Amino acid sequence: MSIQELNERSRAVFRNIVESYVQTGEPVGSRTLSRIPQLDLSPASIRNVMADLVDAGLLYSPHTSAGRLPTQLGMRLFVDGILEVGNLTEEERSDIKARCIIEGRNIEETLSEATSMLSGLSNCAGLVIAPKKDSSVKQIEFVRLGIDKALVIIVTANGMVENRAIELPVGLSDSALQEATNYLNAKLTGKSLNETKSEIQRELDSHQVQIDQLTQDLISSDIASWGGEETLIIRGHSNLLHNVQALEDLDKIKELFDTLEEKKERMKLLELAEGGKGVKIFIGSENNLFSLSGTSMIISPYQNSQDQIVGAIGVIGPTRLNYARIVPMVDYTAKIIGGLLD
Repeated sequence: MSIQELNERSRAVFRNIVESYVQTGEPVGSRTLSRIPQLDLSPASIRNVMADLVDAGLLYSPHTSAGRLPTQLGMRLFVDGILEVGNLTEEERSDIKARCIIEGRNIEETLSEATSMLSGLSNCAGLVIAPKKDSSVKQIEFVRLGIDKALVIIVTANGMVENRAIELPVGLSDSALQEATNYLNAKLTGKSLNETKSEIQRELDSHQVQIDQLTQDLISSDIASWGGEETLIIRGHSNLLHNVQALEDLDKIKELFDTLEEKKERMKLLELAEGGKGVKIFIGSENNLFSLSGTSMIISPYQNSQDQIVGAIGVIGPTRLNYARIVPMVDYTAKIIGGLLD
């Protein structure tokens, strides 16, 4: 259904219900709507319109005696056909710009601050997918977590520490794990992962390395995924938990954050943002990533000076997000971040 298929009266009732829902999160009844002067409709007339909107799949009633709430389809129709996106004031633009552009701050710190800022302004969780700089390695270490798992700790020359859990080949001994650590430190120290991993792979493929087969398997299986991947920064996790009532909903939110930490999901997020320029809005189950948690995402890609999309920034919040206010915030912040990249 398109918004044009609704008559003027239905559009007015529908708009007021959605706007009330965005503000309060509560169902809206016909008596409440009848008090709005602009509608100029009796409760009975409003109930008839609401019934038609329910039949069209745009509204639903959470309880038999309750008012109505917009469905996911209704929220999408509202966002696409009725939502009027506001403009940021000059003061808001100046504030966002000032908080992003601070002398002496590196890009990681800038992205972290921009994410925290969006989280605070929107009262949602802010997230950014950041391009990973290929820094040289200072030290690498494997720490066994169990029979078949280990933690890889990579310390870069600029002081960044990256931890990642990996699967170990079956039967790999502690001495073989130490052997892998010694080999990689000898090869990587002072060099970047990207510039060295192809050389390491060549040595392994041509059997130039005097280490046992299981150690080779460990290095070969993991080195291919190292270096050059995007990192995810999330700030304001707690904002998503404020309105959670049921324990199962809390578990769903936690599961969402765990899923976002996975590399494949970060790549999916970036692909979603890359699908054309500008801000994208994903509501609830329109994207599998958010279907269980019942959340929505507003996200925008940002580009470097060569007009290449290198990352994305946005917010995750309940489906009753204040889209009109948050969309221009995300859009402007993405443009500011892009302007800072070489």
